[in-house]
Amino acid sequence: MYLSPERKREIFKKYGASAQDTGSTAGQVALFTHRIEHLTEHLKRNRNDYNTEKALIRLVGKRRCLLDYLRNKDIEKYRRLIEKLGIRK
Repeated sequence: MYLSPERKREIFKKYGASAQDTGSTAGQVALFTHRIEHLTEHLKRNRNDYNTEKALIRLVGKRRCLLDYLRNKDIEKYRRLIEKLGIRK
């Protein structure tokens, strides 16, 4: 399994308020980013996996919606987050 519970807690601890703060926008965006990176690597090896490609596109859309929400709520937090994660935009 590529995403163990320990890895999830580590992501939320680093980007959220705490390891148990799984609902924070920054934590969710960081988790989506981790999953997007994993799926991108999978698609580089398996070019004809169209179901994974569709899931990746859906996940990118969800992350974009959360980033738009964060940008509207707190622009400084948004800028820090995309800088930490290395997301373009």
